[in-house]
Amino acid sequence: MKRITARPENPHQAALLRLLRERSRSRAELGDVAELSRSRLNLELDRLVELRLVEQAGLAASRGGRRSGMVRLAATMRFAGIDVGATSVDVAVTDGGLEVLGRASEPCDVRDGPVAVLDRATEMLAKLRDQGLFTQLHGAGIGVPGPVSFREGVPVAPPIMPGWDRYPVRETLGQELGCPVVVDNDVNIMALGELHAGLAKQVDDFLFVKIGTGIGCGIVVDGKIYRGVSGSAGDIGHIRVDDAGPICACGNAGCLEAYFGGAALAREATAAAERSPYLGERLRRTGTLTGEDVAAAAALGDAEAVRLIRDGGHRVGLVLAGLVSFFNPGLVIVAGGVARLGHLLLAEIRSVVYRRSLPLATGNLPIVLSELGDSAGVIGAARLCSDHVFSAP
Repeated sequence: MKRITARPENPHQAALLRLLRERSRSRAELGDVAELSRSRLNLELDRLVELRLVEQAGLAASRGGRRSGMVRLAATMRFAGIDVGATSVDVAVTDGGLEVLGRASEPCDVRDGPVAVLDRATEMLAKLRDQGLFTQLHGAGIGVPGPVSFREGVPVAPPIMPGWDRYPVRETLGQELGCPVVVDNDVNIMALGELHAGLAKQVDDFLFVKIGTGIGCGIVVDGKIYRGVSGSAGDIGHIRVDDAGPICACGNAGCLEAYFGGAALAREATAAAERSPYLGERLRRTGTLTGEDVAAAAALGDAEAVRLIRDGGHRVGLVLAGLVSFFNPGLVIVAGGVARLGHLLLAEIRSVVYRRSLPLATGNLPIVLSELGDSAGVIGAARLCSDHVFSAP
């Protein structure tokens, strides 16, 4: 693909693009919000039009004098969001305002390695291109289920991603797609999705907890992802909850993830199957058990399934209680495949957090399930690359 190099040339242009990402605006309105002189505003907007990042959009309603011209992001602007999970790949194409124009999802095992997985993602994007959704991309964002060096754009020793350590994801995808690429942890991009289009749109400081194959936490401070010095902030799945606990994929014993990640829940469900009519029958019929089986059993009132969910929720709640007391967020969002266990899980997490954390931290703290579901990842990945493209050099 032909590479697109158009980017804002200074902080004023970058700020104008971020304002227009929210909605079309008149030049007069932009002047009020951006606090630029009329001549400087028109100069920067005209340059953005030359760069084909912005276009004219008719005239605004009169504010008592001459009608101001409307401007918007270029209608041809396109971003791609890629969300690589442990067992699937989701891709989406958005316009400049991050409205999803098309999306695709396919099963894919991250253990197949970076070449196979990234090839699958680019093939899926090619199909969306063939449907006429884009001809060129202005940027792409990708989230992967493991620790990422955000600065370098590479995964670093990811426990469930053999073959991915230090693989040049950003460079490889950038060459293939012909556009700037930004790489982050999958939990961080889901948190960005919630910030842009989910329950956190009006919240500047919140925690996003993903409970799936692994367990991670996106930390949003003042409307921005907090990644820490090296990019590993929020890796709560490897907080130790029991020194004598089971061995985790990371090699340590007693991690939260070893108790209540997807694999751990399947293991515990298999062990409990002999005491559960539903799980026992399901295991005999299919040979394996999943989190979905546990949820179905709990919905039928199965005591063992209910116990598994409550035990896992209790451990997650203990870790979250410490985080809430430390960080004092305005919102906690719970998501991920295991989180589909639903309100029984959420009730247990809430009970522990509200009981264990200080009243000042929890008095007005909502703990909720995500409403975006699987869409959070691709929307957040598109937002991630949009933030990069709409930043000054």
